[in-house]
Amino acid sequence: MSSMPIPFLTITAYLGSAGLIGWRLFNRDRATPERLRWLTLLLGFSGLILHTWLLYKAIFSHAGLNLAFFNALSLASWTVVASLLLSSLNKPIENLGLVILPLAALAVLLDMLYPGLSFMSEGASWVLKLHVLLSMLAYSLLTLASVQAILLAVQDYYLRNRRPGGFIRALPPLMTMEALLFEMIGFGFVLLTLALLSGFAFLENMFAQHLVHKTVLSVVAWLVFGGLLLGRRVWGWRGRKAIIWTLTGFAILILAYFGSKLVLELILHRGP
Repeated sequence: MSSMPIPFLTITAYLGSAGLIGWRLFNRDRATPERLRWLTLLLGFSGLILHTWLLYKAIFSHAGLNLAFFNALSLASWTVVASLLLSSLNKPIENLGLVILPLAALAVLLDMLYPGLSFMSEGASWVLKLHVLLSMLAYSLLTLASVQAILLAVQDYYLRNRRPGGFIRALPPLMTMEALLFEMIGFGFVLLTLALLSGFAFLENMFAQHLVHKTVLSVVAWLVFGGLLLGRRVWGWRGRKAIIWTLTGFAILILAYFGSKLVLELILHRGP
């Protein structure tokens, strides 16, 4: 990445926003005016704008799209942060940034320290480009859902043990948190379905293209999230069962993309 201070400013903005979220959560007894929430979002959006510039410089070139491992990781984190901040404008989910923003800052740092080359040709079909876009959007929503599931698990634990103090009081009610979780999973599942369909359109020989691992695990993750939504609708699944299924599906999805990319690029030194 660029040697200019933009990566450091991006990291500072993300960590500053996460720090304000943490302060608001753990100092709930003190006055936390609404303007502090907007300052948190302003810092987050500032980091996102800087991150956009970094990605543009790192990914776009005359040779094609450079989707090397850490570039792809940074792009995925950008998509997650963008989804979080835009959704936070009208939904009470900005607290998820306490986990997501530091991880995005880490992704920016790694991309700066370990730049790489792995091009998707400019001549790639529009179906392939659509597949990449849909995959990133699906990944971002399901990432948000997984963080939401973790917060839901913590909230449920404290409420069950009758210790609703601290930052738990700053979270929305349990039912609201659960409704937001399934809303994210529902939209993410639709995008993941479209991503898989568009991916099958250009899949010719997944053994030759080194896509067996990615394809099989992506389908398994799709089945897990689909099973969760079916269980919710038919049997009323919620609580711990929903949390376990969400985190299981997300872990499989992480392995599907970044696991295969890690092995191919950083271990076997092969392109996508």
